[in-house]
Amino acid sequence: MKKTVLSLSVLTALALGNSAQAATSVKIATLSPLSGSNSNMGAQVKNGAQLAVNEMKAAFAKAGMTLSMTAYDDQADPATGTAAARRIAADKLILGMVGTVNSGVVIPASAALAPSHVTVVSPLNVSEAVTDRGLKNVNRICARNDAQGPAGAEFVLKTLGAKKVYVLNDKTPYGQGLSDQAEKTLKAAGANIVQSEGVGADERDFTALVTKIQTLKPEAIYFGGMYGQVALFAKQLRDKGIATPIIGGDGYDSEDLEKLAGTGANNIYFTTIAPSPSAVPAAKTLATNFQKTFGTDIQGFGVMSYDATKVLLQGILNASKLAGNKVPTRAQVETSVRSGSYTGLTTGDVKFDKNGDRMNTKLYVFAIKNGKRSMASSVNVIRK
Repeated sequence: MKKTVLSLSVLTALALGNSAQAATSVKIATLSPLSGSNSNMGAQVKNGAQLAVNEMKAAFAKAGMTLSMTAYDDQADPATGTAAARRIAADKLILGMVGTVNSGVVIPASAALAPSHVTVVSPLNVSEAVTDRGLKNVNRICARNDAQGPAGAEFVLKTLGAKKVYVLNDKTPYGQGLSDQAEKTLKAAGANIVQSEGVGADERDFTALVTKIQTLKPEAIYFGGMYGQVALFAKQLRDKGIATPIIGGDGYDSEDLEKLAGTGANNIYFTTIAPSPSAVPAAKTLATNFQKTFGTDIQGFGVMSYDATKVLLQGILNASKLAGNKVPTRAQVETSVRSGSYTGLTTGDVKFDKNGDRMNTKLYVFAIKNGKRSMASSVNVIRK
């Protein structure tokens, strides 16, 4: 009988111990394409976030919490991303998510997370719809399409001096939204839009488009799309001897573009929400730690993910403090992240407006010539 009582006592103590351990464990998630044509960007999101988690584990331990991260692969697909978001919501230890790469993924994924109050801090998503929906759980640290599209158009008009422009998009919320904003600015300035159309994001044969461009003879091509597709478009265009400048947005911001385009990686320009690590003094140590940890170079998207994760994690710590130094609820984290002010980040200070947009940020313009990229300029973006 004593043995039975002792066993029950031990089991009870173990159960209580396990419960206490579970109560102090907190997690965040990343959601990004870890497979497929956008996986280079997706890996940067994952690794940038992991580095921030590694650095802040000590601060969480001091606050009585054990911090970890789980990475989910959305394959750059809205349905896959939404299914992953539901798995994130089901894991009660996860207090927030950093991601995604594609606006078309984050829009449904964040909506799936909203009822569970899982906070999203987006490092990269530029579609206006990401924050204009008014979801309390969604924030972003990057500029929007309505800043990036016009900036690209201004580059076409003032730097390239083009007046005849062919506008193309990949029929996604990201690509179409970006091209629409660029086209609007181009038209307002009196540019001649010789053609504006869309091509499926999975299209890889551009023979018909190349023939059309040969006939229309535009002075510039604005293509709202992702690097994997744009690289092949550029290669097929250059293979036909067409050197017309190609301009786009941050979807081009992967060094795999040059690799995939080969000899076609020339006369390509893009605006991006992410800085070149070499152009940001504060990123020097970050770049060294990234290389040491993952054996590869950090890119701009990794920098943005690192900062987005720092925002989320500091928001969780702030919420914990307000909750009496206890593990905060998801709703408390949601409120804390939106209302916080974040300093000492690689890309500068962060504060969100009522919709979750960053109040002050930057856009960067890059040029790719003869397979080499360089930063041409930067533009300050202030939300009013």
